[in-house]
Amino acid sequence: MSPRSVIPIDKNWRFKQADKEHSKFLPVAQFPTNVHLDLLHHGLIPDPFIGKNELDVQWVGEAQWTYKTTFKGASVPENGKAVLAFDGLDTFATVKLNGSTILEADNMFIPERVEVTSLLKEDDNELVIDFDSAYLRGWKLVEKYPDHKWGCWNGDNSRLAVRKAQYHWGWDWGPTLLTCGPWRPINLEIFESRLADLNIQSTVPEDLKSADIEVTAEVEGKADKVRFDISLDGTQVASETVQVSSGKATGSFTLENPSLWYPIRYGKQPLYQVKATLVSGDSEEDEVEKRVGLRRAELIQRPLKGQPGKSFFFQVNNIPLYCGGSDWIPADNFIPRITKERYHDWIKLVADGNQFMIRVWGGGIYEEQAFYDACDELGILVWQDFMFGCGNYPAWPALLESIKREAYENVKLLRHHPSIVIWAGNNEDYQYQESVNLTYKYEDKNADNWLKTDFPARYIYEKILPNVCSELIPSTYYHPGSPWGDGVDTHDPTVGDIHQWNVWHGTQEKWQNFDKLGGRFVSEFGMQAFPNVKTIDAYLPLGKSDPDRYPQSSTVDFHNKADGHERRIALYLVENMRYGPDPLEQFVYATQLMQGECLASAYRLWKRQWKGPGREYCGGALVWQINDCWPVTSWSIADYYLRPKMAYFTVKREMAPVSIGITRTEHRHPRDRYTRVNVDVSTKVEVWASNLTLEDLEVDCLVKAWDVETGEQTFNEMVVERVTLPENRSTEIDAREVPIIAGGGKNQEKRTVVAAYLFDRDGKQIARYVNWPEPLKYLHLQKPKELKVVLSEDGTAVEISAEVPIKGLVVETEDDSVVFEDNLVDIVPNEVVRIGVKGATKETKLEARYLGML
Repeated sequence: MSPRSVIPIDKNWRFKQADKEHSKFLPVAQFPTNVHLDLLHHGLIPDPFIGKNELDVQWVGEAQWTYKTTFKGASVPENGKAVLAFDGLDTFATVKLNGSTILEADNMFIPERVEVTSLLKEDDNELVIDFDSAYLRGWKLVEKYPDHKWGCWNGDNSRLAVRKAQYHWGWDWGPTLLTCGPWRPINLEIFESRLADLNIQSTVPEDLKSADIEVTAEVEGKADKVRFDISLDGTQVASETVQVSSGKATGSFTLENPSLWYPIRYGKQPLYQVKATLVSGDSEEDEVEKRVGLRRAELIQRPLKGQPGKSFFFQVNNIPLYCGGSDWIPADNFIPRITKERYHDWIKLVADGNQFMIRVWGGGIYEEQAFYDACDELGILVWQDFMFGCGNYPAWPALLESIKREAYENVKLLRHHPSIVIWAGNNEDYQYQESVNLTYKYEDKNADNWLKTDFPARYIYEKILPNVCSELIPSTYYHPGSPWGDGVDTHDPTVGDIHQWNVWHGTQEKWQNFDKLGGRFVSEFGMQAFPNVKTIDAYLPLGKSDPDRYPQSSTVDFHNKADGHERRIALYLVENMRYGPDPLEQFVYATQLMQGECLASAYRLWKRQWKGPGREYCGGALVWQINDCWPVTSWSIADYYLRPKMAYFTVKREMAPVSIGITRTEHRHPRDRYTRVNVDVSTKVEVWASNLTLEDLEVDCLVKAWDVETGEQTFNEMVVERVTLPENRSTEIDAREVPIIAGGGKNQEKRTVVAAYLFDRDGKQIARYVNWPEPLKYLHLQKPKELKVVLSEDGTAVEISAEVPIKGLVVETEDDSVVFEDNLVDIVPNEVVRIGVKGATKETKLEARYLGML
C-alpha cells in the first residue's frame, strides 16, 4: 500500500463575472481568495475601505462569479480513492470536475469532501466553481418561507436564511461586503487508507496528579493498525499500537505528574504532541498530529453568600479566574488575507494587555486554526460562540440538517484546543426573542413543540447544538446563548451572563454607575472612540489634505456604522469633559480619554465584586470589542491596524496582577424632615485593592491628595500598614471623607484629587490609582509650567513629571515602530511616572497631550 498523498490545488486559478457578457478570465490575487480581493488586484473596484467606496462595490455581492483552474492528476491505486477536499467555499457553490457536477454547496462553514476517483485524469483536469449571490439567494429563501416571523438586528432578513458569516451583511461596526469564493484551501487527496479524524479526550482529576488521555482515530480504508505517540518538547512520554476495529482505533494512556496547561500568568502553557500513524503491514499510510494541553477546566455556577442567584466563573486547574478580557470579531472583511502572523499579533496584544479570555462572537466565523493555536500558546481562554447572531433564525428541515453538519464539523476541527473552555449557542438571539415577544415557554421541554412556535431556533440552541457538544466534547460546558440565564430574563444580573448595554445603548446610563449595572459575568459592554489619527488619514481619500478631515464630516461619519453615534458620542463627551471638534487630533484624544475612563470604571468596579470563595459576585468582564475588521470608529480598544486606543492601556492597568481602586460618593443628610437649607454634606472616598495573584500579600497603603487648581498637597498619610490582601480577590482597605485643608474654602472636595498607592514589604510601589472629582468638565485644570516628558538615560522608559495634577496625559510619536507599554496616565506633583517604551532613541520626537491643554 502507498501512503496518502495530498496535492494542493492552489495554482493557475482564474476568475470572471459569470453573469456578464464577454467577461474574460483573469488570474486570482492569491489562493485561497475571494472575489473582492481579486477585483482589487486588477484595479476593477476601488478599495472599499477608503472613503465611501463601499457604496460603489455593492454590485459585486449581487453578481455571479466563476473560478476555475487546471491541475495535473495522479494515478490512483487499484484499491484507492481520489478525493477533492474543499475546506471552505463561500457560499452557494456549484463545483464541476472535467464537466461533471460533483458538489452543490450552500454553507460557508462546512468543509466538503467529494470522491472523484472515476472522474480524475492523470494528465490535465479542469475544476470549475460557480458562485451564486448569497444576498439574492437569501431573499429567495425568505420569500419561500413566508410563515416564518423574519426579523433581526443589523444587516437584513436575507442573512438569516444563509449559512454565511453574518457580518458580511454589514453590522454597526462594519461595512456591507458580500463576498464569495474559495476562502479556504482545496486539496486533492489520493489514498488507500487514511486517518479521517483524531479525537483526543483528556481528564485531569481534582488532585491534578495525573491525566487520563483517550485517543481515538477514525480510519477509512483497509489499514489494520494505528500507532499513537505522545511527546512533550520532543521527548516521547507514551506510545501504543492499536488494532483497527469497525473503522476505529482507541488508545488509552495515563500520565503521572503531567505538565499542566495554565492560563497566562498562572502557569506555563506546555502542549503535548499527539501523533497517530496509520500502519498497514510494514508501511505507514498516513499520519495526523495535534497539540493538546492537559488541564482541568470548569464553569462554576453555585449559590452565593448574601446575594441571590448563582455564580458564573471559570476555574482552571482548581484556580478560580476573574476573566477580564475582550470580544472578538473577524480581523478583516476579507478573511483570506489575514495571515497566521497577524492572528498571533492580535492574540499577543490581548495577552500583553493583561487579558485572560477572548470571546469569538457568533456573527463571524469559526476562526482559523492559527487563531486558536496562538491562544493555546499564549494562555488565552476562549469563549466560542456558534455562528448565530441577533435575529430570529428559521428552522426548515434541510436547514436544520445543514446546521447539524456545520456544528459537527467545526466542533471536531476545534475540540483539541485547550484554550476553548465554553461553547455558546448564539449571540443575543434570546434577547431578540424577548424584544419582539416571540413565544418562549421555558418550562415546555418538548422539543418538537418548539418548531411549531414563532421562535423555532430554540430547537437549534437547546437540542441540536447541545446534542452535538454532548457527543463530541462532553467535558466542555455548553451554554445555550450569550447572554443566557437558565431561561429567565437575559438581563437578570444574578444568573448566567449578561450583555450590559445601558451605557451607550438602552437607557444611556452614566458610566460612573457601572457598579449598579454589573452581573455575575458581563460578556459584553462598551464605549466608542475614534481610532488613531493615522488610521483616519489612511481611509480619507486625500489623507491629511482631505477636506473631510474633521470629526463630523460625511466621510468620517460614514466610517462609523452605529445608529445614533453622533448623539451618543456627543452625550458622553458633553456630560464628562470640555472638548471641541477641532483640531481633529484633540477630538480623537477626547473620545479616547472618554472610552478609557469608561471601560476602566467598569473593570475596576466589577472586579471589586470578586470577593473570594462563595462571594464571586462578578466572575468576569469582556469588553466589546478588542478589534476591528476595517478602519472605523467603533467600540474596539485597538483599531484595524493593531494600533491600541488609550482604553487598551486603562484596561491593562485594571487587570494587572495587583491593582487599587477608589470610588467617590456624596452623602446628604438633612437635619430635619423638611429643610432644604440645613443639610450636612460629606464626600467620601472608599479604597480597595484587587489581588489576582495566588499568594497573600502584605502591603502598606498610602493616600495622598492635592488641590487641582493650586497643586497644593492636602493629604499624605499611610492609611494602613502591613495589611494582608488575601489571594485572588478584592479587599476593602479604607474609607474616609475627601481630605481637604481646614479653611480651604467652600466645595474644596470638588477640586481635590485623591491618589492611592500600594507598597510591598520591600517598599516597592506595586499599584497606583488617581481619583478625580467628576464630571471632569467642572474642574479648573491648570496648565503645567514644568511638564517634563523625556526618554530615560537607558532608553527603556519615558519619564513624566509636572508641578500640578494632570489628567490623562498621552505620549505620542509619529514613528509606528515605537511601542509604549502604558499610556493615558494621570500625573500628580512631586512624582515621576515611568512608561516603558521599546524602539525609541534620542532622536525620537515625543509629544504629550492631556486634558485641558488647549
